[in-house]
Amino acid sequence: MVHPSKRIIGENSKELLGKKLLLAVTGSVSIYKSIDLARTLMRMGAEVYVMMSKASQKLVSKDMFEWATGNPVVTELTGNIEHVTLAEDLDAMLISPATANTIVKLAKGISDTPILATALNFIGLRKPVFVVPSMHLPMYNSPQVIEAVSYLRNIGVHVIEPLIVRDLAHFPDIEFISEFVATILARGKDLDGFKIAVTAGPTREYLDPVRFMSNPSSGTMGVAIANEAFFRGADVLLIHGPLSSRVKPYVRNRVEIVTTEEMAEEVKKAVDKGYNVVILAGAPADFKFKKTFESKVDTHKNESIVVELQSTPKVSSVARGRTFLVGFSAETVDTDEELVEKAKIKRERHSFDLIVANNVKRKDIGFSSEYDEVYVIGKDFIRKIDKMTKREIARNLLDIVKEEFKSKYRAMISSGSGSSAR
Repeated sequence: MVHPSKRIIGENSKELLGKKLLLAVTGSVSIYKSIDLARTLMRMGAEVYVMMSKASQKLVSKDMFEWATGNPVVTELTGNIEHVTLAEDLDAMLISPATANTIVKLAKGISDTPILATALNFIGLRKPVFVVPSMHLPMYNSPQVIEAVSYLRNIGVHVIEPLIVRDLAHFPDIEFISEFVATILARGKDLDGFKIAVTAGPTREYLDPVRFMSNPSSGTMGVAIANEAFFRGADVLLIHGPLSSRVKPYVRNRVEIVTTEEMAEEVKKAVDKGYNVVILAGAPADFKFKKTFESKVDTHKNESIVVELQSTPKVSSVARGRTFLVGFSAETVDTDEELVEKAKIKRERHSFDLIVANNVKRKDIGFSSEYDEVYVIGKDFIRKIDKMTKREIARNLLDIVKEEFKSKYRAMISSGSGSSAR
């Protein structure tokens, strides 16, 4: 008989399908958020098992976690040597929330609790271990915890940065934790060494202080690419216009712009700073008003006005030939063949290494949707990525970017051109 709670497994995505995760919870008051974390991981496809410390059981009943996951909860070690069998049978361990006591002891190799003993076995087996600190900020900033966190990272443990709120090292967004875990289990830190600048969202070209010309882009695709690259270890710069995406940007290095000219200027700065991949997933306005007004146009005095448009700078022009350049082509077409042909022409015109084409005429994908379906077109290939979430599109796209980037610069180096790109 299948526990009713397991019916949610994979209902949002399949990216963790087949993965078995151990969620270990310790005695932090943020423990209640781990119930939702377990359910979120399950909705992404994972089978979740829970281990609770003695202190955590004083805050939340083990019955709650058993209901949430549909699996028995481990609260102590028995003759079944759970600290060994769980590490051998499961794919990864997530200590969330993790107290200062647990973090420091784990760094020192102390195994006086079931959670610590189990974590040491996961580490010894070279399986992923994630730690989510949650405590008062002075405690998190203490030399002992700082040293422990640094040591754990050096041995390959993934310590997820807490959200700093006033005097608390707060439990981060559940989406941040779950997406980070899913990405690491899928790809690891395979983009370490890459410097990637990503544009996202629309730009706005103002007629007067309150009226502007723009487009329906939410920024979801660009934000998804930036987050994915960041999780995979890249140095990421996100250059974005006004976002309306449900997906939050987790990249630390962000620049917010308004106009197309500002977007182009920030991309130029990024290339000057050595960003070796530029992904133009933003939707800059192609035109701006030739004449603008410093104050709001009075509609009572002007029943109609005539405006003239002029072209805005092409963002791609500031990076062309100076970096590995990925463009996007949002078209309104009737067939895939027409979509691909238009994208091919655009790729040649702007000298993109890759171009990503989608049909925004469709209502089920593209602008303001969480889903997309794209063609990725290079010099010698065309690959279709079937309809899926933009997060999954981002993962597949970055796989292609990594492959083509390395191929291009390997060829340049072997031909004697030379390159400092990795």
